[in-house]
Amino acid sequence: MTDYLALSHQVAALCRETAQFILHEAKTFDPNKIENKGLHDMVSYVDQGAERRLVAGLREILPAAGFITEEGTAGAPDETQEFTWIIDPLDGTTNFIHSLPVFAVSVALLHGPELVVGVVHEANRDESFRAAKGHGAFCNEDQMHVTDAPKLGNSLIATGFPYTKFAQLDKYLQVLGSYMQRTHGLRRMGSAATDLAYVAAGRFDGYFEFNINSYDVAAGLLLVTEAGGRVTQFLEDGDPLFGREVVASNGHLHDEMQATIREFWA
Repeated sequence: MTDYLALSHQVAALCRETAQFILHEAKTFDPNKIENKGLHDMVSYVDQGAERRLVAGLREILPAAGFITEEGTAGAPDETQEFTWIIDPLDGTTNFIHSLPVFAVSVALLHGPELVVGVVHEANRDESFRAAKGHGAFCNEDQMHVTDAPKLGNSLIATGFPYTKFAQLDKYLQVLGSYMQRTHGLRRMGSAATDLAYVAAGRFDGYFEFNINSYDVAAGLLLVTEAGGRVTQFLEDGDPLFGREVVASNGHLHDEMQATIREFWA
């Protein structure tokens, strides 16, 4: 039987080493070497270098596992593998490029369809958020718990803005307007992995975003559920990992979050 708790510690150490590499590269980063994968979708040599480090380290930790990676350095995913790593080597690339200190390394492990390990290392605060299935969630060595805020009126909510596909923009702006009026406020950090880690840590009461990728949210989804929260798609339980939209919360205000989205999204 695989020891997921021990794996989470190994992955956390690797993510911290990778975050230190990213911070070192930030001191001499050359913005002229940015590549564009698509509209407003940028990648740097730091993303690619960090991902290669993670792939190499994870292959040593669990040699038989496959990979889903943002930058594709491990090749195409192999759906026949029992285990699959899901990697975002630098979640918050735009922040990194502009020297905004909110970006993270995110690594999760799937056993079949189930998330069993999740680690988000927020580089600038040197905070390691980790979870193993059935063992709770931790920030460094302190166990995390979601908040007990009962209603949106008591909450601080995180979100992300669309940056490549704008077909749903009008509806999303209506959703944002409703949340602005019903909560203590909305925050847009620019890193979905960090947003979810902060929900798990009780810094945010909830988070929602659409047009999101599995590597952005995989680790964070496990952090939230192991910290006592709930994760779904916008209007139903669905598949928040591969379903391209996520609602995460402390659980108490989850139905109200979905109902607020439903007013404009259905």
